[in-house]
Amino acid sequence: QVQLVESGGGLVQPGGSLRLSCSASGSVFSFYAMAWYRKAPGKQREWVAGITSGGSTNYEDSVKGRFTISRDNAKNTVYLQMNSLKPEDTAVFYCNTDPALRENWGQGTQVTVSS
Repeated sequence: QVQLVESGGGLVQPGGSLRLSCSASGSVFSFYAMAWYRKAPGKQREWVAGITSGGSTNYEDSVKGRFTISRDNAKNTVYLQMNSLKPEDTAVFYCNTDPALRENWGQGTQVTVSS
């Protein structure tokens, strides 16, 4: 089990940017593929972006070109840089392993895109 704490969310205007961080416990963090997920109101939680232990990345189509996932294994941290945010990006964002494990879900961080 990995303990995960997300941070960096907030209220931003359309077109703005935010950088989310996910701090993980445990010395084996670098071996895990990690991902960001989000849950919008009235919708199921969905996978947004993933990064392998080697640094290869992949993105859900709606965020390609706008979001960038990265990791710093020395800091046990995964990041999600979000640019050109849209109102439809409003959601609670979570990080987890990829694929996700139920026991790893944290509290998430709220991202609200609104003028």
